[in-house]
Amino acid sequence: MDRAPRLGLDILGDTLDWPFFEERHRAFATALADWAGTHLAGLPHTQIDAACRARVVALGAAGFLKAAVPAAYGGLSDRLDVRTLCLAREILAAHDGLADFAFAMQGLGTGAISLAGPEEMKRRILPEVAAGRRIAAFALSEKEAGSDVAAMATTATPDGGDHVRIDGEKSWISNGGIADHYVVFARTGEAPGARGLSAFLVEADTPGLTIAERIEVIAPHPLATLRFEACRVPLDNRIGGPGDGFKVAMATLDIFRATVGAAALGFARRALHETLEHANGRKLFGGSLGDLQLSQAAIAESAAEVDAAALLVYRAAWTKDRGAARVTREAALAKLVATENAQKVIDRAVQIHGGLGVTRGVKVEELYREIRALRIYEGASEVQKVVIARDLLKTHAGRAHR
Repeated sequence: MDRAPRLGLDILGDTLDWPFFEERHRAFATALADWAGTHLAGLPHTQIDAACRARVVALGAAGFLKAAVPAAYGGLSDRLDVRTLCLAREILAAHDGLADFAFAMQGLGTGAISLAGPEEMKRRILPEVAAGRRIAAFALSEKEAGSDVAAMATTATPDGGDHVRIDGEKSWISNGGIADHYVVFARTGEAPGARGLSAFLVEADTPGLTIAERIEVIAPHPLATLRFEACRVPLDNRIGGPGDGFKVAMATLDIFRATVGAAALGFARRALHETLEHANGRKLFGGSLGDLQLSQAAIAESAAEVDAAALLVYRAAWTKDRGAARVTREAALAKLVATENAQKVIDRAVQIHGGLGVTRGVKVEELYREIRALRIYEGASEVQKVVIARDLLKTHAGRAHR
């Protein structure tokens, strides 16, 4: 089955005509959509590690991973351009979920370095990531400290004056087992809770770092638990200052959280495309499936949910690109609505496909598995609601006391 048909830019509708975008965004989207339709179907799809590596190499060779690093280090823009990142994830997700994953992790796994890494580290790491010659990973989550970062148990303690010793485990780490480096967050104890964390670059071959477990999930991609046992890392590998780990992590997520919404949007757009194709082509009761009013109602609801998600995703991206210091609420709204709406759109697509919708190898069945994880990772929907509500309450209280 063709996993990457030539969808073209038509799948984005009139999105690129919105005032959020500049000509450079339209040119990037056009080039990527054309490349995805031409090249992704020919990449391996079975052995997940090899398939992921192949996508990183292909995206790097084609120049699209330049969007994941700043221009000074081989990238496209002076700083990470969130609209470009979102367009990339939306287009890739509409074609191939693993290609979206491969692109996203190159950005997330080096975002902290781009934002707060020392100059030597940026010059050594970022051009290799942009070229697709180095695979990146972001190691924040632990089994008992996913949404609650302050509960992190992994420690980094002084060892010999110019090193730290990292001990602990990180779980649910994307690219775990195939990454060349991990951006690892650990407790260094400068202050209680989240204020006592620091970030470090840990090369994959560092003694004391092992892959404790490979994790299989419903939408396969490289995922693992990392174990650190007396893992010595040079202090020069610290990203940001002592105790800045939480700030670095949140600044990174502030950029990339909206892109999760963009990936969900890409899945939703592909599901709506498949729904329209099936509704027009499936003949029954003397007409097409699309002639039935219940089908039309489902299509209309999905179209509304797709556009609502797109507006929130690109509002968040545009706001960040205009120079906003933080877009915590905007990004949380984008991720929450885009992922929840995509689940609804894809579920309707499965329903409209009937028995085909739950058949392995049919695109909407694949999308159904792909979307489920996006409602959890980088902050579950319930966490996004807390973030949004707290921000609104804080803002309201501040205005009330003026």
